[in-house]
Amino acid sequence: MARYTHITTSWSKDLLFRFSRSILQSPARVSILGFASLITVGTALLMLPEASAGKHLGFVNALFTATSASCVTGLVVVDTGKAFSIFGQGVVLLLIQVGGLGIMTMSTLFLLMAGKRPSMAGRIVIKDTLTRGEERSMLSLLRDVLLFTLFMEGMGAVLIFLRLLPGLPFPKALYAAIFHSVSAFCNAGFSLFTDSFITYRGDWFMNLILMCLIICGGIGFLVLSELKRQGHFKRRMWSRLSLHSKIVISTTGALIISGAFLILFMEWHNTLSALSLQDRFLASFFQSVTARTAGFNTLAVGGMANETLFVLILLMFVGASPGSCGGGIKTTTFASLVILGISRLRGREHPELFHRTISEGSVSRAIGIVMISTLVVIMGTMALLMTELGQIPHAASRGKFLELLFEVVSAFGTVGLSTGITQGLTTAGKLIITCIMFVGRLGPLVIAIAVTRRVTVRYHYAEESIMIG
Repeated sequence: MARYTHITTSWSKDLLFRFSRSILQSPARVSILGFASLITVGTALLMLPEASAGKHLGFVNALFTATSASCVTGLVVVDTGKAFSIFGQGVVLLLIQVGGLGIMTMSTLFLLMAGKRPSMAGRIVIKDTLTRGEERSMLSLLRDVLLFTLFMEGMGAVLIFLRLLPGLPFPKALYAAIFHSVSAFCNAGFSLFTDSFITYRGDWFMNLILMCLIICGGIGFLVLSELKRQGHFKRRMWSRLSLHSKIVISTTGALIISGAFLILFMEWHNTLSALSLQDRFLASFFQSVTARTAGFNTLAVGGMANETLFVLILLMFVGASPGSCGGGIKTTTFASLVILGISRLRGREHPELFHRTISEGSVSRAIGIVMISTLVVIMGTMALLMTELGQIPHAASRGKFLELLFEVVSAFGTVGLSTGITQGLTTAGKLIITCIMFVGRLGPLVIAIAVTRRVTVRYHYAEESIMIG
């Protein structure tokens, strides 16, 4: 009997060792496990009676909220400012902060503070996310990320506090300022105000602060760090930047400007009709900035025209930049494919921009990301159509397809904008959106790598051309 127990124990230890080894050797699996653990803890805390201001939050709603906060999405099934107590709102805020920075970044920081060496998997994840594999001290990297985050969130909180103070008591103004500053920089889109920032759509001071926080949080730590390092060479700073930073900055600017003017043109006689000329421009630019990453709104999304919603879907699908708090396919992925198309039309074999050639590996990865992301959106929309509409004829559900597609892309891009259907989703629908938010935050390519066995193929078959187009 003792021998049987010894064999069983040895087998269990060996199985546990193999499982741990398979997890830790894959940075993608470590990331998935980290976010899953964060969501699990957040769900448990939000289900506590102390977290609710009124009615107890059920498991599905708690899971949805914890996932939305951890994945810095912003979709909500309950009013954050009314349904949660101060404790519950604090849990949401903590999930946003940890999720925004990345669970691996925070974990490695704690290990470094404790005087321990971070794991190889932890170093790989952070370097891949923040430094494109460049050799940099882990401590230096984490210090830059966290100091800049705290500086931006602190400055944002102070400025928002000064704006809110005349209308709110000191403690409420301070708390609301901190909450919204963190939510904006982490591109989460959670708001304590029922109407988000519609009340402040004509307030230039508030809008500019939020837009600055959103752009800085969505542009990527790598670009911000490089801008800081090149800040001493103001004259030639642009020429000294890497191709990655140039593409991120130029693409972000192009998307914001083009998106703003499209929204302005399409909503001129609709949601913008009651605003003054300068407020129309302000609201359009704010909505263009927040549509790709954050999820705040100063216009009623549910009242927008169909063509405007479609433009927002495209902006949400592109999303933020690599190494940032936002989701989507990322600006560099979008830019790489656009540059590839333009180069081919010009008769050039390789995609070129800023006197540099984008590597074949980067282009192949961009194509893979877009294909997998499109598949996720298609499957998510199809699943949501079945759970929310079922056998309802098209004539009886006009307009629902666009709303459900909008919801899926918003979840995938971790944006958080909604036409107003989130709270009315069925239980199955909420679970589908929860899964899409999880995939969107980690990235579909990370999920694919994590669940696929790595097999080295040392041969390839003979090539043969086929007819294309």
